[in-house]
Amino acid sequence: MNKLEELQKRYLDVVRNRDWEKFHNPKNLVMALSSEVGELADLFLWATGEDSKNILNTSRAQKVKDEIGDVFLYLVRLCDELNIDPFQCASEKLTKSESKYPVEQCKGISKKYNEL
Repeated sequence: MNKLEELQKRYLDVVRNRDWEKFHNPKNLVMALSSEVGELADLFLWATGEDSKNILNTSRAQKVKDEIGDVFLYLVRLCDELNIDPFQCASEKLTKSESKYPVEQCKGISKKYNEL
């Protein structure tokens, strides 16, 4: 069993032991994920780019780690519920991005692919 499978099993045990499975449908998991991403984003709100790079050296460090954990857990649970391999999804998305953003057209440019 790999780390992802271990985490999925552990989280599912937490969910089942508390009778939360009835709440963990894809819609609710996406809403919870979105909420947690918002909480993570709030920790970076108004920080400069440099401040954001150093956030783990501040009093917010543990909260940032907690929110990243929440985001990751909800994403893992959503993948488990939909029977999706997140590594495969990420790999496929990178392949698409490599095609949409050829190095020779976008290196050092932050425009969206349809604006290149």
